Amino acid sequence: MIPFLDLKKVNAPYYNEFKACFATFLETENYILGDSVLEFEKAFASYCQVPFAIGTGNGLDALRLIFEGLKIQKKLNVGDEVLVAANSYTATVLAIIQAGLKPVFVEVETQFFNIDLNTIPPVSKTVKAVIVTHLYGQMQPVSQILAFAKAHNLILVEDASQSHGAKLNGKYSGSFGIAAAFSCYPTKNLGALGDAGISVTSDPQLAELVLKLRNYGRSSLNTNEYLGFNSRLDTIQAQFLNLKLRDLENSNRKRMAIATRYFHEIKNPHIELPYWDYSQSHVFYVFVVRVKNRTSFISHLNKLEIGYAIHYPVVAYKQPALKSYSNLKFEIAEQLADMCISIPLNTSLSQRDITLIIAALNAYEV
Repeated sequence: MIPFLDLKKVNAPYYNEFKACFATFLETENYILGDSVLEFEKAFASYCQVPFAIGTGNGLDALRLIFEGLKIQKKLNVGDEVLVAANSYTATVLAIIQAGLKPVFVEVETQFFNIDLNTIPPVSKTVKAVIVTHLYGQMQPVSQILAFAKAHNLILVEDASQSHGAKLNGKYSGSFGIAAAFSCYPTKNLGALGDAGISVTSDPQLAELVLKLRNYGRSSLNTNEYLGFNSRLDTIQAQFLNLKLRDLENSNRKRMAIATRYFHEIKNPHIELPYWDYSQSHVFYVFVVRVKNRTSFISHLNKLEIGYAIHYPVVAYKQPALKSYSNLKFEIAEQLADMCISIPLNTSLSQRDITLIIAALNAYEV
């Protein structure tokens, strides 16, 4: 059996360092924030080539706090509309709504699984921002979306929760918009051993606002300047993430090497591979293929004991919690939800595992 993901194996190379970190952590009595969080924030900001990074409790909060900060700056107001890809993960949409903003879903294209700029209706005065989700680890077409945002005087925010270390035209994921949110959920390319998130920005005032908002809106120990939140990055998670950040480039190279084998060796006309130009613009958080009959394909994988996952089987606007949007129809987004399936791609796979996965996909018949 080749599981879709074995986190124990993924984290095994760091095991001894994690143990040493934890032993040190127990001796410090500094369990919330502190030097370890500051060290990680500084290192991650430097890695992303931005001035500021603020650790948060999770990726959703990292995104919501950006929106909340933009509201305090008066760059956004309650009720403003935000353009978002119709196939974005539900958490992206929740961050928009929880910040008092309104998502405006946009049809997607099939090359990068992102906003199809040709389908956006005339931008009304109520649309104030666009969020680009680097879905599955793919950064493109962020440059085109940035140009669109500038042309229409819109704020660009990146949801970089799946694209740690992706790089396009010399710029890292998280450095294109006014701010970006990263999730460090354990399955991510830069994954913690629990929930964790990071907001990054080049705007010093926004950085200061997110810093305060994550900690009850405090400007000092006993002064709550804003109606804030409780979303701090745990000290122990910051220590773990700092260890793994040092290896992120190498880890992403391993992912791209596996993807290269898939592109070169999977030769099945019934399986459509994703687009990739063999650059670091895609770091393969997941490797998503498309099949016309997913049920049949899943049965085939099960027989050969190959793990899989589906990212994502239900578009956000069809979720029960978003029933007010359920009348919407985006043909491409819904086709992708019906056809997409993720095959194993992670740093724990052996060459033998990869060979078996390739053979399994090539053996699939309709």
